[in-house]
Amino acid sequence: MAETTKLKYVDIGINLGDPVFQGVYHGTRRHENDFDNVLHRAIDAGCEKFMITGSDLKESNHAIDIAKAHPGVCYATIGVHPCSAKQFDSFAGGPSALLSALGDLAKSAKDSGEAVAFGEIGLDYDRLFLSPKDQQLKYFEAQLELAVELQLPLFLHSRAASEDFERLLGAKLPQLPKKGLVHSFTGTLEEMRRLVEMGLDVGVNGCSMKTEENIEVVRQIPLSHLQIETDGPWCEMRPSHASAKFLKNAPQLPKSVKKEKFVKGCMVKGRNEPVSISHVAHAIAQIKGVDVEEVSEAAWRNSIKMFGLGETVD
Repeated sequence: MAETTKLKYVDIGINLGDPVFQGVYHGTRRHENDFDNVLHRAIDAGCEKFMITGSDLKESNHAIDIAKAHPGVCYATIGVHPCSAKQFDSFAGGPSALLSALGDLAKSAKDSGEAVAFGEIGLDYDRLFLSPKDQQLKYFEAQLELAVELQLPLFLHSRAASEDFERLLGAKLPQLPKKGLVHSFTGTLEEMRRLVEMGLDVGVNGCSMKTEENIEVVRQIPLSHLQIETDGPWCEMRPSHASAKFLKNAPQLPKSVKKEKFVKGCMVKGRNEPVSISHVAHAIAQIKGVDVEEVSEAAWRNSIKMFGLGETVD
């Protein structure tokens, strides 16, 4: 389908603080810093707002620094990812000191407009080798309490932990009028429906459309609760994924080259970036059997309504 109007997007989950966007892979520089190119080709494709994920105190600070450098375009989330929950017990001064530092950072950045959500927080039982269950549960609950104090919407992570996730979240949501978003959703149809019933939005990216089961879940997500993301540099859409057949007539992405053969202006193979949000939106539209404009407008509206991002909606 030919595009007749300019589509606009919010990438609600993009890890722009990752060193790969500066040409550094596993601690080794492989090519020049192309951060500005990554940002501008996404903007040229209609991605007008970027929410940079904070995964721990250090990365939350980094996200705020990027937001300060790109006002009105980049925004930050602040929190400690469940896979990093063990940091609370190893932090100098203990868990209370880390919670206090997160709270101070979030209050300051919320007041100055850089921080728009509290997260990435939640539970991940697929990777308990990174942080054990007891630490994840304890510090998810502690961070939820902090989010209530801050009155920031939530940026959430849930993997193979729906029962505990919904139990802890359900206790706090009544005190969070803006609710929040479960990003990079890969759960079941039943889980998605329960989250929507709780008033939460669902974030969809390439990882959310890998399998036929995923496709059916995306088909059923109400547009009123949909937001879109890339989760770059991860979660790229691949030809082997179930989503591939839904990319007919999607905009052509820039040429992609191996990092060892880097060319300025090209994408890097294996490094997902926010310009590909157009493919996420087009796949969702094809899956749902609606125009991509409808997906883009609904997702934009939902993101602005929940996170603000310097915009207003009627």
